[in-house]
Amino acid sequence: MIQRIDVSTFLEHQDSGLILDVRSPGEYEHAHIPGAVSLPLFSDAERKVVGTAYKQESRETAIKIGLDYFGPKMRAVVEQVETLTANKSKKVLVHCWRGGMRSGAIAWLLDLYGFEVYLLDGGYKAFRNWVLAKFEIPYSFKLIGGYTGSGKTPLLEALQNENYQIVDLEALASHKGSALGGINLPPQPSQEMFENQLAVKFSELDAEKIIYLEDESQRIGNRNIPAGIWKQMQPSQVYFLDIPFEKRLDYLLKEYGSLPQDKLVTAILRIQKRLGGLETKNAIQYTIDGDLRSCYGILLKYYDKWYHKGLFTRPNAENLITKVSLTEVEVQKTLDVLKKHL
Repeated sequence: MIQRIDVSTFLEHQDSGLILDVRSPGEYEHAHIPGAVSLPLFSDAERKVVGTAYKQESRETAIKIGLDYFGPKMRAVVEQVETLTANKSKKVLVHCWRGGMRSGAIAWLLDLYGFEVYLLDGGYKAFRNWVLAKFEIPYSFKLIGGYTGSGKTPLLEALQNENYQIVDLEALASHKGSALGGINLPPQPSQEMFENQLAVKFSELDAEKIIYLEDESQRIGNRNIPAGIWKQMQPSQVYFLDIPFEKRLDYLLKEYGSLPQDKLVTAILRIQKRLGGLETKNAIQYTIDGDLRSCYGILLKYYDKWYHKGLFTRPNAENLITKVSLTEVEVQKTLDVLKKHL
């Protein structure tokens, strides 16, 4: 028997079942429930034909066209799900856009064949409403701050290893934040997919306990931290890792010293309006000459200036910032010193 369940219950079943997204490939590629597998009932072109028939003719006509498409695929759908669930639970979690005809058809077929089928009530649209609601829940944030090259991301990982609750915004956005931050990383997810991943991550944490984030600007690469989360970050305590410039420069050289020259030059050109003509020219020339220390020195001064401005323009900044004085970028030492302030 097919069971209709709400979003929270649907996601709770994910560990013991397989989420099947039966929307079209294009819908899935744009954004989906994290962990879901694409099992499209219709191709993008077929979906367009059915949708047009529904709007311009009738629901009945659209269903008949849909059946023409679905009928020849039924065996292949069953066999694909058999392969996906081989040596695993036969529990499948099915959804489409609104929890209507597409998911209903697949759910009927899989239930008929003998799978344990759960249907997401309201479909992906209900999931998106759940996502947006997650950003309005009150959280207790504490932020790890510091100028570029302070080793904030490894510190978050170290905190997680010691059972502190953390959310790595840059990992979810697939971008490290600076002009160099997207080089050699996978493409950024869509804004919608970034939000989906973020909401699921928050759902895994205890909202009543402290969650540690990196002190970011609202924009990470081409993705934006959702407004509800960003607003809550602004009045949060910031632990500012105060590390000497040269030590941070050493760290940057280790992190970015092997970047392809052409990509580095492209990244510099991307910020030339704010960096300034002369500094842009100098940074590019240093790159061509192989003098990356001088190049990164220019970029580090630029990012220090902008981070300082963002740090102190937030309301009540003086009372929110706790300076954590350090002599070098070394994760374990930073963690030991930071824990004395927490």
